[in-house]
Amino acid sequence: MSASIHPKDVLFHAEKPIPALPAVDHYCGSEKLIRKALALQASMAGPGGALFDVTCDCEDGAPAGREAEHAAMCADLINSDENRYGRAGLRIHDVTHAHWRADLEIVIPRAGRRLPFVTLPKPRSAADVRAQIAGLRELEARHGLPGTIPLHVLIETHGALAEVQQIAAIPGVESIDFGLMDFVSAHHGAIPGSAMQSPGQFEHPLVVRAKCEIAAAALAHGVVPTHNVTTELGDTAAIHADALRARQQFGYLRMWSIHPNQIKPILDAMRPGSDEVELATAILAAAQDASWGPIRHGGKLHDRASYRYYWETLERARTTGVALPELAVQRFFAG
Repeated sequence: MSASIHPKDVLFHAEKPIPALPAVDHYCGSEKLIRKALALQASMAGPGGALFDVTCDCEDGAPAGREAEHAAMCADLINSDENRYGRAGLRIHDVTHAHWRADLEIVIPRAGRRLPFVTLPKPRSAADVRAQIAGLRELEARHGLPGTIPLHVLIETHGALAEVQQIAAIPGVESIDFGLMDFVSAHHGAIPGSAMQSPGQFEHPLVVRAKCEIAAAALAHGVVPTHNVTTELGDTAAIHADALRARQQFGYLRMWSIHPNQIKPILDAMRPGSDEVELATAILAAAQDASWGPIRHGGKLHDRASYRYYWETLERARTTGVALPELAVQRFFAG
């Protein structure tokens, strides 16, 4: 085996690698806020591209009775030069809403080739997810789109949580997102409102169970687990603390943002430390030199199991804007 073989080509033959998505998914409902978010996305971009995604919201963002106009506006912005990095996704209406198919029928012909993902809210089951995916796939084929657009699925209902393993296993699903507010509301007062914010969202047993089941299902199927929003808008330390707890205690690799103030604290919390990045680089370079056989580093044995961990550490560093050592850039990210 050549010593120059890339980690992606040798480490994941028996399992599905986790997609290397930006660590923040920033939601916008109005034309003004989408434009501002795209400008901020461009100004913050790193060598690897956009550090956060922008999601154009056709669900909560669309004024009642003006759904078609709103979807057309989202399509035009997704297809515009303002979407410099092609990381502006779309949330459509839920499967029970009369306009969900129309959202896709409006956006796919205009901007489908530039859509990095479509988010499906409030499914009640895996069957609901499959129904909306089928509608999307039919439109892709009709309009000659290459490949298939990834799906992000919001877990907000009892039924979706009960079938989260099935949902995570559906081909094309790239992210499983937790919708905390709707999930708490679905319990009809049995979960107190304090569980919609911190510290309750990390302590109430029913919410903790949901977070753990969603993260476990996503990770088991090579899907990104995406954490819910924090309601804190101004206190950046509190925002950072929520994101850090989601990352370190619950295994979430990505988190929603609903205000520009939240983006940087979430990114900072999701970033691996510089010492982790240096260690990952040293181990992976030595492993590559050993044709990906076992090595000894710092008095410890490493093989492909640990190599997968350190490779994903480097990918996470790149997508969160951490400055990579030159050796990592030359070996693994050149070109």
